[in-house]
Amino acid sequence: MLKKTEHPAAFTATAFSAFFLLAAAPALAQDGGRVRIQGTDIPEETTPEYHDQSILLDYREEMRKLVQSISVYARQQRPNFLIISQNGLDLLAKRDISDEEKSSPARTYMQSIDGIIHDGVLFGEMEFGKPPSDTVTKEILGLIELADSHGLKVMISDYAAEPGAIGNLYDRYGERGYIPFISSTLEMNVLPAVPSRPYNENANSVVSIKDVRNYLYLSDSSSFGRQDEFALKVHDTNYDLVAVDVFHRRLPLTRQAVETLKYKKIGAKRLVFALVDIGSAASYRYYWQPRWREGSPLWISAPFIGDPDRYHVQYWSPEWKEIISGDPQSYIYGAIDQGYDGVILKGLDEYRYFEGGGEGQEEP
Repeated sequence: MLKKTEHPAAFTATAFSAFFLLAAAPALAQDGGRVRIQGTDIPEETTPEYHDQSILLDYREEMRKLVQSISVYARQQRPNFLIISQNGLDLLAKRDISDEEKSSPARTYMQSIDGIIHDGVLFGEMEFGKPPSDTVTKEILGLIELADSHGLKVMISDYAAEPGAIGNLYDRYGERGYIPFISSTLEMNVLPAVPSRPYNENANSVVSIKDVRNYLYLSDSSSFGRQDEFALKVHDTNYDLVAVDVFHRRLPLTRQAVETLKYKKIGAKRLVFALVDIGSAASYRYYWQPRWREGSPLWISAPFIGDPDRYHVQYWSPEWKEIISGDPQSYIYGAIDQGYDGVILKGLDEYRYFEGGGEGQEEP
C-alpha cells in the first residue's frame, strides 16, 4: 500500500528516470558550425541525400510490423507480458493486392496480441457523439467478430451521459459477449458514477486476460491529486483490469503505485495495463528533445489538428521504433520495469493519416 504522505518524486531510479537524464544530456560543443570534442575539430561529413521512401510503403503492414516487434521484445523480457491493441481494426485483415474487396486474416499480427479495444462501436446518446453509420457499424462488428474467432479478448469503450443509456450499452455489449467500459466523458479522466459498482463485478483474483469480466480505463490521472491518492482511489474499486497512462502529471507512476493498483478493494488481484501511444509523438513526453519540431528529425510530421503539442510520426522509422521498444531505455522496457502486467497500444490507426484519410475519418 502507498502511504498517504508519500510524494511521487520519491521513487527509486528506474528506466523512466534514466529517460529524463538522457533528455537533459549536454550536446557536443560547437564552434562556427564545426563540431569539437575536447578542443579538437571533427572533420565535417557530407550529409547523405534523403530520399523519401514512404510512397512505396504499405502503411498498414508497417504498423503490423511495429506491433509484432513490440510483442516479441516485450515477451523476451517477460514471457507472460500482455499486449492489447486499441482501434486500428483494419490491421486484423490483409487486403488482397489485386482486389481490395477481398481480404484474409492477418494471423501473424493477431498471434502477436492478446486482445483488442475499440472505441465507440454503438455510441451512447450524448451531445458530443453520434452513432456510426449502419455500414460502418456492420464493418466494425465484422472485424471484431474476426478477432473474437481467433481467441482475442474483445473489449469496447463507449460514451454515454444518461444512466439509462449507460445501462443500455452495457446490456447490448454484454449480450454479444464483449467486455464494455462506458465513460461519461471523452477525456476518460474520472471514475464512473454509473454504475456505482463495476459491471459484472467479480470477487475472484484475475491473473489471465481470459478472466477479465470488466475494466476501468483512465487516460489522464492528473485530477486525482498525488500519486498515492490516485493509487488508493483506484484501489478502492473492484475492476478486474485497470488501464492507466504511464505518467501521472510529469512523472511516471512508481512501482509502489503500480503495485497498489494491482489489488481490488476486496483484496483480490487484478491486471494493470499501461497506455502507450505508438502512433504520435508529444512535446511533453520524456523523449522529446528541445530542438525537435515538424520535419526535424525527418520522421516527425505535422502536428495534430487542435492539439499542436502532438505530432504525427513516421512510425516505421528506426529512430521512433527505438524510442518505443527494443532498448533498455524504451517506453516498453520502462513499462515492464515498473511492474505493469501489459500495455494497451494506442495510435494504431495512424496509418490512415499517411494513406490520406486525415484525422477524423470513421473507422474502420
